Amino acid sequence: MKISDLLRLSTDNLRRRKGRTALTIIGVVVGTCAIVVMISLGIATNVNNEAMLASWGDLTQIQIYNYAYGATETPTLNDEMLNQIRALDHVVAVTPYYQPNDLNGTILSGKNGRYETGVWQCYGADPDALEKMGFDLADGSFFTSDMSLGKNKIPVMVGENFAYNFEDTRKSYNSGKRQIYQGQTDANGNPVQPFVDMNKDKMTLRLSCTDNNGKEKKQDYELVVVGTFVSDYSKHYFTDSGMVMRLSDMKMLEEAYQKLSGTQKRQSQSYMISNGVMMQEKDNGYQEVYVKVDEVDNVSDVESWIKDQGYETYSMTQIREDMQAQVAKSQMILGGTAAVALLVAALNIANTMTMAIYERTKEIGVMKVLGCELNNIRTMFLFEAGAIGLLGGIVGVAFSYLLSFILNNVSSLMMGGDGMSSGLLDAFGSLGASGGQISIIPLWLVLAALAFSTLVGLVSGVVPANRAVKISALEAIRRE
Repeated sequence: MKISDLLRLSTDNLRRRKGRTALTIIGVVVGTCAIVVMISLGIATNVNNEAMLASWGDLTQIQIYNYAYGATETPTLNDEMLNQIRALDHVVAVTPYYQPNDLNGTILSGKNGRYETGVWQCYGADPDALEKMGFDLADGSFFTSDMSLGKNKIPVMVGENFAYNFEDTRKSYNSGKRQIYQGQTDANGNPVQPFVDMNKDKMTLRLSCTDNNGKEKKQDYELVVVGTFVSDYSKHYFTDSGMVMRLSDMKMLEEAYQKLSGTQKRQSQSYMISNGVMMQEKDNGYQEVYVKVDEVDNVSDVESWIKDQGYETYSMTQIREDMQAQVAKSQMILGGTAAVALLVAALNIANTMTMAIYERTKEIGVMKVLGCELNNIRTMFLFEAGAIGLLGGIVGVAFSYLLSFILNNVSSLMMGGDGMSSGLLDAFGSLGASGGQISIIPLWLVLAALAFSTLVGLVSGVVPANRAVKISALEAIRRE
């Protein structure tokens, strides 16, 4: 018997029993739809969790702290240790955001240094790491390690609103005109521009100290803005109101100030309290170091290595893993409930095929007498069972898309509703109200659902198909 004959015969058999076939398909539809929707809820939850965590900070970034619990000795977090971390697999970039503890200076601009701000918002960073760390620029470019602008000229990058840090020193401290704040407007509602234009006005960093005779010592460096960050607090404060220079330039300024003031860099150790626990903080190394990893899934391995060295770290990995575990647990519970419906559908398919065998016993006997192979008879019944599963899967996926559409638009559908609608919104979470998707059905889930429903049909038809091939041809023909 040709395959086309088997397909035609099986299709005719399903059509002859439309009512029973439709009822059996409905069971598969319910089970498939339930499973697809439950999994789609978990997928959407993970996607929205990832987006939320990304808004809090970089998911591929690890922050290292230069202290340890109690009296634990850890290696100094210096350039040598940073090179070891850079050599790790999957590490893209490593940089400290370095601020000297005892650097005294001011940044001046305007005629005769009229406008002034402090150096407390200045950081030193690895010039080769900033672009890899994912910082965005509003204009200009990133500085490089080999950039040279001339003697006593330092290339810097500034936050988008750094200019608002400057104060007008000719105004009294009580004057409202001493400083212009971000978002400040004039009488006509127009934004007030800061005193200093970062792209045009000259800036001078002045180191200053007083010697034992009360004489003030000064040393000036010109700051040249080469790039402006796009403000993004999730990446770092300095992208908004800070300034970054090359780590080598920051250390040069630190050494210059020590020479100017006649002091030495502190090598002492201090202690701090964090979450009620005494911690040992080291001054002879970088206080904080940031590590960029290539993929989110590799963060855990890199972070484990760093922790093994004795450092405390922070990343979004643990929060992400906890969220994923909670979603997976919920999916297992909901998916298990949906699987029960599909199990019932499988039993219905088996029952339908068994009944079909009893009704078609004489037909099976005639096929055997005419020389039809047993495998062809088995294939015919398996095809009918698989077709029921496939059709149920297709309709179930279609209903899944409809339910997904309703869930994703639940906020607009419930707009202006009553207490019941508010309860539904609370049940589905705030994702719909905030614009996030409650249900996401990717292509792989559709294909998996169709394959699974078809497999359920085939498995359910195995026993009835084997029963059909065991029927005696002579007894089948004599049966009325």
